Amino acid sequence: MIRYRAMNSADIEAGLQLCRASRWNQVRRDWELFLRLSPQGCRVAVRDERVIGTVTTVRYPQRFSWIGMVLVDPAERGQGIGTQLLREAFAVLHAEPCLRLDATPAGYPVYRKLNFVEEYRLSRLEAAQFKPEVGKNPAQPLRAADFAEVCALDEPAFGAPRRVLLEWLWAGAPELAWIVRRGAALAGFVCGRHGFNFTHLGPLVAVDEETARQLVAACLHRHMGAPVILDVPQQQINWLQWLSAAGFREQRPLIRMWFRQQPGRASGYGALENQFAILGPEFG
Repeated sequence: MIRYRAMNSADIEAGLQLCRASRWNQVRRDWELFLRLSPQGCRVAVRDERVIGTVTTVRYPQRFSWIGMVLVDPAERGQGIGTQLLREAFAVLHAEPCLRLDATPAGYPVYRKLNFVEEYRLSRLEAAQFKPEVGKNPAQPLRAADFAEVCALDEPAFGAPRRVLLEWLWAGAPELAWIVRRGAALAGFVCGRHGFNFTHLGPLVAVDEETARQLVAACLHRHMGAPVILDVPQQQINWLQWLSAAGFREQRPLIRMWFRQQPGRASGYGALENQFAILGPEFG
C-alpha cells in the first residue's frame, strides 16, 4: 500500500536520499525552503513508513504556480507513483489559474499525457574551467540596499515577484551575487547557490548580453572551484555561443511546460530576452 501525505521537516533526510539516488543537486537548505514557501503544499509518497517519492509546489500569487522535485525511488519506478504525486500537486493547486514546470526529457511524455504544453526549451550548461575575458569589469557585489532595484528588474523578466527567493539566494551565497550598473541605473544581476554536485548560477537577468557576460565573468573569476551549471533558454543563441566559447558544455536539455486550469492567460510569462539563466527547474 502506498499512501500520500503532506511533507514535513522530518522527511527532509528522505528527500536528500532521493536526490542522491537520482544524482540531483539539491541540499538540505533547498528542502527547508520548499517547506517554508509551501508548508502544506509539498507531498510525499510513503510505503511501509518509508518515503519513496516527493513533489513540491511554489505559488507565485496571481500569476502562476510551480511544480518541482518530482522524485521517485529508482526501485519503485514504473508503478505510476510519479503521476500520482503530480495529481497530489494538482489538488494542492486546484484554485491556481496556471501550473508550470521544467521537465526532463524522461519526464516530458508523462507531462504531455497530463495535458501540459511546451513553452520553450532550456539547456543546462556545465563548466569545470572558465576562460576569462580580458578588460575592466564594472560588476560589483550585490548589497542589501540594491534589492528594491533588483526586484524591479527581475519581476517583468521572470513574470512574477519573488523577493523572498532572491534574498534567500543572497543570504546563502553572497559571494555569487553581483550587479552591474549603467550610470545610476541597474543593468543586471546574478545570484547563485552551492549544491551537492555543482555551484548553480541563476537567475541571471540583464538588459543586454554584454551585461550578462560581465556578471558571469565577475562571479567565476573569483569563485571558480566546483563545477558550475547554468540553465539557459535556448532562444538566447548568441549567449549560448559565448558560453560555449568560454568553456561551458551542454549537460542536458530541459523543457518548460504549462497547464491551464482556469480560463485566462496561461503562458508567455516574463521576458525571455532578459533572462540569461533561470533560477532552476525546482523554482522556475
